[in-house]
Amino acid sequence: MKIGIVCPYSIAKAGGVQEIVYAQQAELLARGHQAYIITPRPQDHEELPGDHMIFVGSSTDFNSPAHTTVQLSASVRDTIDNMLEEEQFDILHFHEPWMPMLSWQILSRSRAINVATFHAKLPETMMTRTMAKVITPYTKSVLKYIDAYTAVSDAAAEYVCSLTDAPVAIIPNAVSEHYQLAKVIKDNRKLKNILYVGRLEGRKGVNYLLHAFKTVHDKHPDVSLIIAGDGPDRSKLEMLASDLDIDRVTFLGRISDEDKIKLLHTSDLFCAPSLFGESFGLVLLEAMASGLVTVAGDNPGYESVMRGLGALSLINPKHSAEFARRLELLLYEKDLRKLWRIWAAEEMPQYRYGRIVDQYEEVYKQALSQGKRRRDA
Repeated sequence: MKIGIVCPYSIAKAGGVQEIVYAQQAELLARGHQAYIITPRPQDHEELPGDHMIFVGSSTDFNSPAHTTVQLSASVRDTIDNMLEEEQFDILHFHEPWMPMLSWQILSRSRAINVATFHAKLPETMMTRTMAKVITPYTKSVLKYIDAYTAVSDAAAEYVCSLTDAPVAIIPNAVSEHYQLAKVIKDNRKLKNILYVGRLEGRKGVNYLLHAFKTVHDKHPDVSLIIAGDGPDRSKLEMLASDLDIDRVTFLGRISDEDKIKLLHTSDLFCAPSLFGESFGLVLLEAMASGLVTVAGDNPGYESVMRGLGALSLINPKHSAEFARRLELLLYEKDLRKLWRIWAAEEMPQYRYGRIVDQYEEVYKQALSQGKRRRDA
């Protein structure tokens, strides 16, 4: 099959969707498919796209929480028409198709089978409900061009299911094999590290982590907290750590993927205390693949990953005393940590890219077999 994978975000910036798109393409190419990434040209990027990549339009920062979206002018319509005519894709796979405007402009011109994957969950806040009223008419205009729907979790499917009666296949995200390196477990060492990796903004719950860590640190001075990432709340969080008089908190700022993998393999506990807005738990999978015991916020996206014994990891970050007890329990109880690692190892095979692409291939084949290729009216 000839497959175009449409990524609405700047491919030059780090992000979960970008990572998934690259890995999906690599797996499809390894299986003998022709797979191309279709994406806006990154800002200040003058070079030609690499092999199996097509630039359409340009990207720009959009004022929405944690996302980069695409703005396209009408002048690129001819570029899209020419690209589609030249490439003659069998499948166009749109990741996050409701993000303006790249997906809509390609979808409305496509005569291929159009497959959509929804990644994000809209938080249940007044601002988001207001936003939904604005974006719903746009999203409905996109959905009429889609032949097959997928989502990474029930939480991610919730919004699109409210707009269509079409079936939505749940195909989770996968985790790169780069995280699955052998780890030397050093539970007996004197110093222990709790690690947070992510954006520093309110919904991520890092302020609650600092309060819970204060309780743990007062009892166990050998514990340190490493916070990797950046965001609008970094200064406030640094001041909070100072006000709490915690002397073992380190803010690293933004780190490379290589440094993230190293931290995951040298820390003792991972903590992702997100309050809401998570449609999945890719960051949890990365920790699980690294053998790193995890504590996570009890939001729907994280609950979709932390099933069975993994539910032990889930906490309400706002309950500071219970949060601190769970950190302490999963940091120091050796037998429990061993059981947790066994559970994580048993869970990981379902999140391999090979298995995920198997499921996407099945969606492609079913859609093609139903004869839904679009023709001129």
